[in-house]
Amino acid sequence: MEKLKGPAVGCTTATCGWRALLLPQLNRQSLYMYGSEVAVENECIRQLQSGVFVIHPFSLMRSYYIMCMMAITFLNLIGIPMEIAFLDGNSGMAWEGFNVFSDTLFLIDVALNFRMGIIAEDGEEAILDIKRIRVSYLRTWFIPDVIAAFPIGYILLFADLHYHSDDNPSKTNKMMRILMFVRILSLIRLARVSRLVRFFNEVEKVSNANLEVVRLFFRILSLFMMIFLLCHWNGCIQYFVPMLEEFPTDCWVRKENLMNATVIVKYSWGVFRALSQMIALSYGSMDAPTNYVEMWIVMVSMVSGCLMYTVLVANATTMIANIDPAAKEYKSKMSRLEHYMAFMKLPPELQLRINNYYQARYGGKWFDEKDVMDTVSSSLKEQILEVMCSRLLRKVPMFQNREENFINVVLLKLEYEVFQEGDIIVRQNVPGYRMFFIDHGQVLVETDSYERELCDGDFFGETCVLTKGKHLATVKALTDCQCFSLSWDDFQEVLQGFPDVKKDLEKMVQLNSDGGLV
Repeated sequence: MEKLKGPAVGCTTATCGWRALLLPQLNRQSLYMYGSEVAVENECIRQLQSGVFVIHPFSLMRSYYIMCMMAITFLNLIGIPMEIAFLDGNSGMAWEGFNVFSDTLFLIDVALNFRMGIIAEDGEEAILDIKRIRVSYLRTWFIPDVIAAFPIGYILLFADLHYHSDDNPSKTNKMMRILMFVRILSLIRLARVSRLVRFFNEVEKVSNANLEVVRLFFRILSLFMMIFLLCHWNGCIQYFVPMLEEFPTDCWVRKENLMNATVIVKYSWGVFRALSQMIALSYGSMDAPTNYVEMWIVMVSMVSGCLMYTVLVANATTMIANIDPAAKEYKSKMSRLEHYMAFMKLPPELQLRINNYYQARYGGKWFDEKDVMDTVSSSLKEQILEVMCSRLLRKVPMFQNREENFINVVLLKLEYEVFQEGDIIVRQNVPGYRMFFIDHGQVLVETDSYERELCDGDFFGETCVLTKGKHLATVKALTDCQCFSLSWDDFQEVLQGFPDVKKDLEKMVQLNSDGGLV
């Protein structure tokens, strides 16, 4: 467990022993729910002070336990139908041992769920009270879990041992019928598929990385696992039903001469027939059903195939609709823009420049920068702008050696702008009210007497933001330029709070330096 730093508790496996495995981990999900490291520490203290054995939903043990149970459940859902349909009671001690192990683990799981903390429906707290956990479990998953945990493996193991030790033919035949009934009854263990669905939901909810891409991955993985299980079960049923009828002469198994084939060959043909019926292709099932049992199998396969495609298309549509909403919003905005430009009959050249501007400004992803900056805290906003613009400000002489508070306030007034190649940013002898800082790009400063190129990190228009006078040069973008601008009104508002800086700048205005004032 990660060390929880705090004055009250610092519980690790070294200090708390095995109990540390039951406590919440310090990760993104726990921080998202509790808000801070201190709150996670308080949750650890709350659980330790309760003095009862409860596994926290965000604990290390819970994470590993869910992954282990997912793997065991999936292996059961694959192996049980294959054992019943193809192994014909010859599964061997290894598989019998796995069945017994699985049944034991699922019985333990039923007991552990009475001590397994749960997340409240509103997602704002973890429920650790034993009585509330018990009531919630009894009302939801207890009955499906008990049915799925019925110890068929023990019955099969004892019956198989008794069958092999009995030499009486009549008793042997009777035992074989009992074994066949128990094998069919073991299909009840397929109810464990409900556990797989629940485990996927819990892994998605308690994931250490609460990121949309992780949730999308688990949705896709669970969807394809369910489709695979549906095809797998259908393929096993294709062979299992003729086996129950002792392979009549007109069944597909005899027609394909699979009586003495290997398990993999039988399984491959069964899945092939199932898929042929599920996707409504006649290839692989050319002959019509020979009896009503085969007819029902084909109909069930067709219906399950329709349901599979319905679920697949619905989930795929939902996932596609939720993928990259910013790009979708951008395309929607551009579509409306194109309709507007067509309605206004703008020249093609101008339409192309407008499209290029949006591409340069937003990069194919629509976002409202003002809305983003308004929703974050003032501290985060300062940090964002400091990372983006601080180096630009500190290159300007009038902002050098200024106090940090003044720089931070100026940063909050900067506006992001994009200019295309060939754009005239400012014109000579035209009144101006903004100063520009070049983040990326190249511009040409032109006057009647000289030309000068500016690039990343340079600035222009400082006289206008100081005096609100006329521009002394024309500035043209040589490439696509990303700039930050500071208006005269915003700058004067900042100076009202810093009178000493205002006096220094008024003195600077009196000096006409050669620093590229435009």
